[in-house]
Amino acid sequence: MVSQLKLRAMDTDDLGVISAVLQDGLVTFGDMEFLPEEQRFVLVVNRFCWECGRETGEDPRSFERVHSGVCFNGVKSVRYRNLDRKNRANILELLAVKPENGLIDLLFAGRGRVRLEVERVECYVQDLDEPWPTAWRPHHPVSDGT
Repeated sequence: MVSQLKLRAMDTDDLGVISAVLQDGLVTFGDMEFLPEEQRFVLVVNRFCWECGRETGEDPRSFERVHSGVCFNGVKSVRYRNLDRKNRANILELLAVKPENGLIDLLFAGRGRVRLEVERVECYVQDLDEPWPTAWRPHHPVSDGT
């Protein structure tokens, strides 16, 4: 078992670490919320524990997932693209967190996106409970560029 993760991102390099940690996280619209009066966007992610460092071929029961709270501060507005917000139980797979010129994009499988317009880069991630075992390890096919 891995110790609980607690991270803070204050620049784009830090967000690269956050993106790697949250890659393949599962989230529903019911677990995402924009709080305009607080200028915050928060979500709870069921994240795969990539930091466990398990290699392919090991006992699949040794993989873990954990619920993690994610908070972006300084958020001025939020836009959604290619996502069905009416289905609040629909499970989305988070692929990456990408910052660019006052924007932070949360990119999901199926070309979905949540775009945060931000005053600054300020993001916090903290595990909320104990990890649990999972047999499912995300797999990303390697492209040869052709």
